[in-house]
Amino acid sequence: MSPGLYADESITRRVNRENVLLLGGGRALLMQLAHPKVAQGVDEHSDFRTNPIRRLRRTIRMTMAIVFGDRETAHAAARAVNQAHGRVRGPGYRALDPDLLLWVHATLVDSALVTYETFVRRLAPRDREDFFQESKVLGELLGIPRELFPARLADFDAYMAAMMSDEGPVIVDARARELARQVLRPKLRLLPSRAMIPFESVTAGLLPATLREQYGLPWGRAQQRMHRLMVIALPRLIAVTPPIIRVWPLPGHNVKLGESFSLSA
Repeated sequence: MSPGLYADESITRRVNRENVLLLGGGRALLMQLAHPKVAQGVDEHSDFRTNPIRRLRRTIRMTMAIVFGDRETAHAAARAVNQAHGRVRGPGYRALDPDLLLWVHATLVDSALVTYETFVRRLAPRDREDFFQESKVLGELLGIPRELFPARLADFDAYMAAMMSDEGPVIVDARARELARQVLRPKLRLLPSRAMIPFESVTAGLLPATLREQYGLPWGRAQQRMHRLMVIALPRLIAVTPPIIRVWPLPGHNVKLGESFSLSA
């Protein structure tokens, strides 16, 4: 078996193979869009308004390729993403800006930890620290200079808080609120809009309170009750779900080019 960038027993693979992490996708997208320059780039250089799920799907494929791929697959995925980002630029922003790359990367790292600990199990402090340190490997492949990363997990938490503070650059504007509606209530062929209500409640509950308020997401008794139900029920269900259904890929399996995903899709 060709080795990958991450060992099969690494905390990065343990966390990212859990299919339930998909529930954190909405949180990560809304956090990314809360940065006005990210929202501008996404809006002006993609079909996000008509197909918001495509961005999430591409992010998942990229992550799976780098985390679970052999080295050839991981580097090919990173090159494809970097080439696509190279074409995204406009007044006051460019996708390859290291500070913007760091914010997008940070939302994925933070959302993975929050979602895993909410719906699977709490991680030991050592595992949380290792997950953050290992995330730097992926981030560097995507153009983030090593010296730009916070040194430790505590520094990372401080970075996240500063970015979302009153003095930070992350603030939900009108464009972000418009795009958020596409994330929370996407137009799906086989599902009515109301079918997304549980996902909307979960996303609202996982979001930092300050961003939830800025987006104006409903967070009354009904939404809180739905969120609590999911937080109680899902971990119990996951605990008894066979690995062949619960995780992908199965332990010991490295993804290869063209297997179960397309770098260009």
